[in-house]
Amino acid sequence: SRFNESITRSITDGALDALLKHGVLFDDIDVVWVPGAWELPLAVRRVLMTERYDGVVALGAVIRGDPPHFDFVAGEASRGLMQASIDADIPTGFGLLTCDTMEQAQARAGGIHGNKGWDAAVAVLEMIDVLDQTDPPDAD
Repeated sequence: SRFNESITRSITDGALDALLKHGVLFDDIDVVWVPGAWELPLAVRRVLMTERYDGVVALGAVIRGDPPHFDFVAGEASRGLMQASIDADIPTGFGLLTCDTMEQAQARAGGIHGNKGWDAAVAVLEMIDVLDQTDPPDAD
């Protein structure tokens, strides 16, 4: 998502780096930007419906403020991403940072806590492998 773009660009770069370093071809990667975390579940659901992808890495950053807006956006976006992944039976990497401060987000977007975009991309690749290994037999 574009909201908190200084953070989301960093985690997007991390995800792209992870995918490329793990052998995904650049031409096989599409980046879709949405306005904010609230819009992630619908965009992911739509992308998964195309059946063109083996996995999706959902990236965004919700940073707590004074109003309860954070709780609604973070919780519902998380729930929506999980539901989209389950409904499509396609792995969705959870790269939605939910932090109390901008400093915490920066620490997770390439700072002292690594890059959570990288982590989410690697998790998707691992889950693609797990699902390939546990594919149910055809019901012929």
